[in-house]
Amino acid sequence: MKHGRRSISVTLGLALLSSLLAFHSGCKNMTEQEIRAAMEIELLDTKWVAKEYKVWPNAKLTLVPTVTFRVKNISAKPLTYVNFNGIFKIKDDAENRGDQFLAAIRNKPVLPGEWSDPITLKSNFGVEGNRLADFQNNPQWKTFFVKIFIQTRGSQHVLFAEWPISRKIDFKEDQPAHQGTDQKQEPVKK
Repeated sequence: MKHGRRSISVTLGLALLSSLLAFHSGCKNMTEQEIRAAMEIELLDTKWVAKEYKVWPNAKLTLVPTVTFRVKNISAKPLTYVNFNGIFKIKDDAENRGDQFLAAIRNKPVLPGEWSDPITLKSNFGVEGNRLADFQNNPQWKTFFVKIFIQTRGSQHVLFAEWPISRKIDFKEDQPAHQGTDQKQEPVKK
């Protein structure tokens, strides 16, 4: 009886191993040339957004660079499982000044000839000041660039695009509350 169980175990083990080998041989990683031939990328916007903002007790505003783009599928197969990595750097500086990895194309594939939904990558580090006016003369607020890397289905990360980040700031400070105003206010109707 023991010999029969061992034989079944070995047979099942070999069947599982052969299935895994067949599956692995069918999962071919895309090369850099195949990735470049499968998609194109279009820049939609670059700007700076608030990561942190507080007025009290000590004013602090941290702005981070962002990039928004979309991807067009120029291949004959649907695009799925596409990851993006944005590396943010100051022009001519080797040091990484922030990054974001995003698994953006997953459950909704991009069909051949179609564009993806907009994809936004936001740096995890930025530039600090006390208020918005501080950024005009802040020596740390330099020209940033973003490098976009694409990776899919176990491929290597492929540098696909590089763009400068505009100096546009998408942020508005809170307006001070008006106290002791001379304007007559209308009563609230119930």
